[in-house]
Amino acid sequence: MKLTDSINFITKLNTKRVWNAIKVYASFHLSSFLKKPVQWGKPFNVSIEPTTECNLGCPECPSGLKSFSRPTGKIDVAFFDKFLNETADNLLYLYFYFQGEPYLHPKFLEMVQKAKKRKIYTVTSTNAHFLTERKAKETVASGLDRILVSVDGTTQEIYEQYRKNGKLEKVKKGISNLVNAKKEAKSKTPHIIMQFLVVKPNEHQIDEVKELGKQLGVDEVALKTAQIYDYENGSDLIPTIEEFSRYKKQDDGTYAIKNKMKNQCWKLWHSNVVTWDGQVTPCCFDKDADYSMGNLNDTSLDEIWSNKKYDKFRSQILKDRKAIDICKNCSEGLKVFS
Repeated sequence: MKLTDSINFITKLNTKRVWNAIKVYASFHLSSFLKKPVQWGKPFNVSIEPTTECNLGCPECPSGLKSFSRPTGKIDVAFFDKFLNETADNLLYLYFYFQGEPYLHPKFLEMVQKAKKRKIYTVTSTNAHFLTERKAKETVASGLDRILVSVDGTTQEIYEQYRKNGKLEKVKKGISNLVNAKKEAKSKTPHIIMQFLVVKPNEHQIDEVKELGKQLGVDEVALKTAQIYDYENGSDLIPTIEEFSRYKKQDDGTYAIKNKMKNQCWKLWHSNVVTWDGQVTPCCFDKDADYSMGNLNDTSLDEIWSNKKYDKFRSQILKDRKAIDICKNCSEGLKVFS
């Protein structure tokens, strides 16, 4: 976080939220020490999925590949209202993204406004193809605190190698619209992060994307390492620059994830993901909600958070994290952003 963004986040704190975060933090470390799950407090960081729909066809994304094994659709606003009423007291950070392009949900910014009224720090991630002048002004007016815009190439040729069906000029125009809308409104939000997913085809453009960020007037340029699904035998997407690869080549020519995979996971104690249809999953690596802990249409998040299924999953994490499918390619414990 930059200074103004950090100060903005601090304004969301109150006694109840801070006390809840302290309890969560303490229970995580106690659990790691005892090798037994102890769960105090409630999740204060939640990712919620506005929609699974996306206009692009990115090769490492189930939304882009249309390869979901779970139902697809858009979140119902009434369901979101119920979720917000249940969680707002302890919630510090609400990320409007899991899979899909959030701006394809017609009520996306309306939901952001509702969270803003509850003084929750709101974030989203977008490919920026729908940031028209009007939508950019609506975004600023919504009170959204932070927005990550994916720009994975400084030329159309390189950009479209990962962002299939995408148009770089449209993305740049969308960013400009948002920067201008902030200036017109004299607003410090949203904090605009131009995110560059470093893969082999674009790694030579790192310096260029930093310069592009300056030209467009964004608040920050972030370089992110990429998750590759089938990495063991190598991939055309794995960067050659060691710093930006989550994977390391072995003596036998195969690849292994750099993560030492400790038997602990902070995400299991402070956050979770809610799909558009109410499934509560442990983290963002469970793309198909195979490890759903329950559904918010049937029960409350408080009940799900402390149920036997969640407790059993935390126990597995503390005993043998590598044995869990979704953990085998996990970045928890690795440096993801530079």
